[in-house]
Amino acid sequence: MSVGMALDEIFPGGTFPANCPSRVVLDHVTSKWGVLVLVALERRTLRWGELRRAVEGISEKMLAQTLKTFEADGLVVREALPVIPPHVEYSLTPLGAELVTLLRPLLLWTLENAETMLGRPLNRP
Repeated sequence: MSVGMALDEIFPGGTFPANCPSRVVLDHVTSKWGVLVLVALERRTLRWGELRRAVEGISEKMLAQTLKTFEADGLVVREALPVIPPHVEYSLTPLGAELVTLLRPLLLWTLENAETMLGRPLNRP
């Protein structure tokens, strides 16, 4: 399969099977926080606190859950460094970096069209 394939080539008749594993992956990747966490890690490795500040509004529980899911999915690497106090860093795997290149246009489209769709200006720093 390639990114350029039409969906009807992948799913004959345009039917998206309920038991397709891609649904689980889509749920992980396109969750409210998933896209933001992945894109935050695009340019560099981040510590927990840096990542939490980069994804403003995410709770500790949701950040932990999202990172654990992405680590299990092979999108993020968690590295615990042997120092005191504990120091944990997160970075994208090659698979995660590939995914972010595909998500970036979606995020940019969302930013460009949110004001029109919601009828109110974006909160920008």
